[in-house]
Amino acid sequence: MPAQSLETDAFVLLKRLPVDSFQSFTVFSAGHGLLLVLQRLPKTRTRSTTARGQTASPIVALDLFDEATLLLESSNQGRTWFVKESRLVTRPTGIGRSYEALQSASALAALIVRNPVHEESRTAVAHLLRTAFDAFANSVRPDVVYFKSLYRFARDEGYPLKQQWFPTLPAATRTELAGLLNRPLAGQTATPDSVVHLQRRLEEYLRGHTEILLGDT
Repeated sequence: MPAQSLETDAFVLLKRLPVDSFQSFTVFSAGHGLLLVLQRLPKTRTRSTTARGQTASPIVALDLFDEATLLLESSNQGRTWFVKESRLVTRPTGIGRSYEALQSASALAALIVRNPVHEESRTAVAHLLRTAFDAFANSVRPDVVYFKSLYRFARDEGYPLKQQWFPTLPAATRTELAGLLNRPLAGQTATPDSVVHLQRRLEEYLRGHTEILLGDT
């Protein structure tokens, strides 16, 4: 059976320890969902670019949170894919400068890995990841970015948060929540403690009323 080939843009969500000169990743593609890809470890560092339309090496070593255009090949009917070419679209390097940002971005990536989405929701998830990773790299409030991303993911999956969860909150908490969701990051006034409280309330609802799988808290 001939090998399958696939070209797609994808986000690197999970990076595993290398084995036998290959690095394996779980990536998310708007067109194909979650994919297990393997990339041969480069012998030397390759040149890359962070913008479309610029000249770049056909192979760039992938890293966590990258958005990249991948040319993939599979010999086992798509169970695993080998990277033939990789061109960097965006690398949000700012995430690695803050432990809190790295922790929050990793939590969002793990959420998507644990919860494969239906085909009709993949474009929205790709947009969420692009927006969130950029915000994690550039904002001083990764806690707010993660909360808003979790809320948006659950809402876009069709769960009626505004109709079912919102009314269960005290009036003062509803006001606080509305500000958190509606204000841009630069205008946020919510304290870290209030964000933690709201996130716990949201996670309690999601565990009790949805099929979304959350990590340990």
